[in-house]
Amino acid sequence: MIPVRVNENLRLSGGYQEYEIDSERDLELTFTAEEDCDVFVRIKNDVNLRVRWFIAHDVKASVLFWNVSGQPVKMDQSADVMRNSDLTMAFGECGAAQTDINAYVALREEGAQSLLSTASLVSTHKNYHLQTVNFAPHTYGDMKNYAVVLNKGVLMIDAVGSIVKGAYRSESHQTSRALSFEEGQKSTILPELLIDENDVQASHAMSIGRMDEDQLYYMMSRGLSVQQCTSLISTGYLMPVTEVLKNESLRQKLKEEMERKIGEICSM
Repeated sequence: MIPVRVNENLRLSGGYQEYEIDSERDLELTFTAEEDCDVFVRIKNDVNLRVRWFIAHDVKASVLFWNVSGQPVKMDQSADVMRNSDLTMAFGECGAAQTDINAYVALREEGAQSLLSTASLVSTHKNYHLQTVNFAPHTYGDMKNYAVVLNKGVLMIDAVGSIVKGAYRSESHQTSRALSFEEGQKSTILPELLIDENDVQASHAMSIGRMDEDQLYYMMSRGLSVQQCTSLISTGYLMPVTEVLKNESLRQKLKEEMERKIGEICSM
């Protein structure tokens, strides 16, 4: 894993690579992908992070940010996706610190595609402001957001899909879902579609709801405690975010890490 502690311009090589952000200073990073690559970025310690991505033409890039910082994190990131390229950008976290995430993806040239995804265990304030803009014809943007909201958790997701005039035969889709286990938890999801072209496809789906009490009772009748049920369900709900990277050993490691962290938070 490559440590990142100062501002850097990073040119990604092909294949799989890992970075760890561990700094007490605000950072500005630029990643350039000119070859197909999978990138894992662990945020171990940072206060304010600004990240820029440039995905060259005919490139398939996947990146997973994994936040384990015990401090509040503010991250502002943007990505430019060029001709016939495909960017998957995911953000996963199960920590107890506040986070504020702003993510902007620009589909600049024809054939560009993107998936912007988040998965969060919410036990404090978590704010996500996400936007994908189709600037060119035949582009495809998608968002998938999942959250489990625990006691004292406050979730805010503002998801915006835009198709500008002239970006004909493009698509913009989004799905956001928040699951809670108790009454009184605060979740706000604002799905928005800003469409300025006729020959396009666009959709959004949003749901906020409590765990089915019958299903929870069934699990408890098999000898599981409420904490164990919460941990198992939360892990299953959030783990798909790790599938953006084709690294089975990493996914297993993150699954174990998530289970342990969720167990700690649920027992508090």
